[in-house]
Amino acid sequence: MQSSQLKHVLIIGILFTSFFGTLAHFFYEWTGENVLAGLFTPVSESIWEHMKLIFFPMSLYGFLSKKYLKQESPCYCFAYLTGLLAGTLAIPVLFYTYSGILGRNCMIIDILIFYLSVILAFFVVYRTASQCKQHKSPFLPWLFALLLAACFFIFTFFPPQLGIFQG
Repeated sequence: MQSSQLKHVLIIGILFTSFFGTLAHFFYEWTGENVLAGLFTPVSESIWEHMKLIFFPMSLYGFLSKKYLKQESPCYCFAYLTGLLAGTLAIPVLFYTYSGILGRNCMIIDILIFYLSVILAFFVVYRTASQCKQHKSPFLPWLFALLLAACFFIFTFFPPQLGIFQG
């Protein structure tokens, strides 16, 4: 994939994920707490549930962008899944880092963390895809992404008694 084509696809991805992730924050409430909506969108104010804001919109965009790319890099799928995981995991890492330093959390910083995590995710995709010269198997990133999705579904209904799941 040409670097400019990849940049174009990923800039649209940042906008798509940011837009739909922002809307997803309210979707569960807007649907009258629909169980199906709750699988893909936050059902509480916990950090864990807010990780869905990037995971599911970015997953959808990855699926859609893969279908419409004319030429793909040899490891676009590997790169995309790696970026998806990096961005999703950046949310709790950044939140607990800054709130641990400040001793409290701030809504403005929480919102900025979401957008920063989206940008980080697509930056990882770009760097990984543009530097790849041969096919890389996406097996491990797929495995981790599927496990994370399964955990989102399970923990929506049965959240463990840990801080990350408390909202």
